[in-house]
Amino acid sequence: MSVSAIAINCTLKPSSGEDSSTDRMIGVLADAFKQHDVEVAEVLRIADYNVKPGVTSDEGEGDDWPALRVRILAHDILIFGGPIWMGQIGSIAKRVLERMDAFLDETDDAGRMPSYGKVAVAAIVGNEDGAHWSSAQLFQSLNDTGWTIPAVAACYWVGEAMGSTNFKDLDTVPDKVSKTASMVAGNAAHLASLLKAKPYPGQ
Repeated sequence: MSVSAIAINCTLKPSSGEDSSTDRMIGVLADAFKQHDVEVAEVLRIADYNVKPGVTSDEGEGDDWPALRVRILAHDILIFGGPIWMGQIGSIAKRVLERMDAFLDETDDAGRMPSYGKVAVAAIVGNEDGAHWSSAQLFQSLNDTGWTIPAVAACYWVGEAMGSTNFKDLDTVPDKVSKTASMVAGNAAHLASLLKAKPYPGQ
């Protein structure tokens, strides 16, 4: 059964013609997903939109989240990309998670949130410590809001602490990152196919 994916890039910088390190990590995962016949339909750079603070699915006039929410939920797999800042996942990623909190009150008759049956994985970059803590933050929040987390669900790269080299600056993708991306994509594609064929029963 075919499945599709979408990615969100929660870098703090809006698009300016310059790729971010998060873009590159999402690209590594996108290439890995192609090996499992899963296309990443689009990458949404959240900083390009007006995602208002709040915990509902629509925070009123000028809020871009309602349309983004529809685009995200139209797919079976979410690649949640973001950078590490101050040892933790960045603020834009946290805002997205806060907006997803609304899913808890948007259940169907069987108690299932809009994200039920959909798989989420992480793409994390930084040049300081914090990859494990960032993935822990993401996975707990995503699980709370109904997403399914597969085995080996995070692909990350962390450079030298206080260093000046970013993931996008590397001449080649480290072998370990490529191998991890392959495992992440394979597990996510497999799980998404199973859930699409046989959804969670709910209550």
